[in-house]
Amino acid sequence: MEDQKKTQLFESMPISKAVFTLAVPTIISSLVMVIYNLADTYFVGMLNDPIQNAAVTLAAPVLLAFNAVNNLFGVGSSSMMSRALGKRDYTTVYQSSAFGFYCALACGILFSVLFTSFQTPLLKVLGANADTAGKTAEYLKWTVSFGAAPAILNVVMAYLVRAEGASLHASLGTMSGCLLNIILDPIFILPWGLGLGAAGAGLATFLSNCVACLYFFVLLFIKRGHTYVCIKPSMFRFRKPVVLGVCAVGIPASIQNLLNVTGMTVLNNFTASYGADAVAAMGIVQKINMVPMNIAMGLSQGIMPLVSYNYASGNVARMKKTVLFATKITLCFLFAVSAGYYIGAGPLTSLFMKDEGIIAYGTKFLRGMCFALPFLSMDFMAVGVFQACGLGHNALLFALLRKIILEIPALYLLNYLVPLYGLAYAQFVAEFILAVAAVLVLLRLFRKLEKNNNNRKQTENK
Repeated sequence: MEDQKKTQLFESMPISKAVFTLAVPTIISSLVMVIYNLADTYFVGMLNDPIQNAAVTLAAPVLLAFNAVNNLFGVGSSSMMSRALGKRDYTTVYQSSAFGFYCALACGILFSVLFTSFQTPLLKVLGANADTAGKTAEYLKWTVSFGAAPAILNVVMAYLVRAEGASLHASLGTMSGCLLNIILDPIFILPWGLGLGAAGAGLATFLSNCVACLYFFVLLFIKRGHTYVCIKPSMFRFRKPVVLGVCAVGIPASIQNLLNVTGMTVLNNFTASYGADAVAAMGIVQKINMVPMNIAMGLSQGIMPLVSYNYASGNVARMKKTVLFATKITLCFLFAVSAGYYIGAGPLTSLFMKDEGIIAYGTKFLRGMCFALPFLSMDFMAVGVFQACGLGHNALLFALLRKIILEIPALYLLNYLVPLYGLAYAQFVAEFILAVAAVLVLLRLFRKLEKNNNNRKQTENK
């Protein structure tokens, strides 16, 4: 099966139009997801209870760990699908999507079982104490014990649908759950509704993820015979080229996410030693910072199918123009956001909680963390290109540099030099160095691809 409209998108549509066609729905979806994440913090914050707000913050690393599975089977399978589409190897496309779907389902179930079995020691690792452990456990019961499988599946299915160029449908599926969550949050959290507090936020998230999964199942049923995404059990096979192709990109992406979880856990543990107000403020700032970060991530992930397809088909010039165009847009946007965040740090923090102590913490945290944003965009773009091209080892190297070599040591050092407030600048230190490395590595990659392409053309002409 070959879809001419999708082929035109990948091969001949003007770069700017192709990038916006793929990236805009992904960015909008990412923004809605950020708003959905902010909704938990905002409505729990309306309770004016630092314990409830700290519970949502302390639970964040566990939910972030879902992305390890999302990246393994979502990023890995979608990259494999797009590269196979570029080569017009449709059997591999079908088998890659089925492999990603069923492995994600199995991992979601396993995640729930393991978390439920080891909940008590895990809460201590997350930094929960006698005051916050109960509320954190209530939130995680719905989001993890019951909700791991639907939370993982709806993201992985969005990646699979986006791989064939159907970025709008991928985004609509994700947004359907996010919008429902925003609607349900005040009903389940606040006293005028069910009054469940942090547990209500978890329940709303669980139900919303189930609805998002339902959207994708209905979509695939309606488009059966006209989609490259296949979840037929008969297509699920441990075929060596598929498994290796998915894992070559997915495992480094997964490790990258686990390192992000480790970094967040270290940050939260440092912050927890300064009290619940500091934890609540850090959680608010992390959520605020997620808005521009997810836009940058949405753009880099949105163009992945276009980069993958043209990399596999040998159209290096189109691939390079795509990356350069996307990079210019992201950098201009994030420099503007950084300036706005620095100026408006106090009012932005006060939107979530009116406590003066938390606002004071949050203002200083946000002003430190916003410096990293422009440099973070280069890291995202480089890793997105590596994943799109199947260069998982490069993505893994950047992940190790970012967290193990740079950011986590910076957290220890800066917290020692400038207690508490130094934590906010650790990401800036790491991302500044990584941005320089990203530019150098991408330039080298493009030169290598162009040289190989020229050599191939000379050989064909002879």
